[in-house]
Amino acid sequence: MAARLPSWAWVSGLTVAGTAAVVALGVQAEHGPHPTAAAARPSASASPRPHASADPKPSAPPALPDGSGSGRRIVYSVGEKRVWLVDATGRAARTFTVWPGTVDPQPGRYSITLRTQSLKGSDGVEIEHVMYFTKVEGVNIAFSNALDGSSPPPAGGQKLGGIRMHKQDGAALWSFGDLGAKVTVVS
Repeated sequence: MAARLPSWAWVSGLTVAGTAAVVALGVQAEHGPHPTAAAARPSASASPRPHASADPKPSAPPALPDGSGSGRRIVYSVGEKRVWLVDATGRAARTFTVWPGTVDPQPGRYSITLRTQSLKGSDGVEIEHVMYFTKVEGVNIAFSNALDGSSPPPAGGQKLGGIRMHKQDGAALWSFGDLGAKVTVVS
């Protein structure tokens, strides 16, 4: 003879099964197809509105400026406040925006003349990945990033030649631009 279950066990089992079915139907309703919503059409009086994409496609980075040279080089656009790291094939391997100082280099061709791992900038900020490439009116012009990753403080009337960038961009530039690396400055 088979053992008979008490009635409370049956009730408990049915309650658990019913709860599981409700949860499963709820998940299916939330994630499943919605044919009525898909079939709905706007009325003639409905105004068209742009649809926001949940995953917008990033815009393409700005193209490498014309006349920026050839071969492996660092390209800096004063007007666009942007740097491109260009590989030996002439392809921009990376590009990023920068915060220029108050003194701009003249358009032309330069090379990295000095690299310093870290120091205090002329604005008093601890900086790293410092790469000097020219001097304008007695002011050294160099790429760098703040140790804490911040943007530079307001110049307060100072003549500053630091071209600052985000910390990860500074690390990429440091790895890319050895002593003697070509730098092209465009307007």
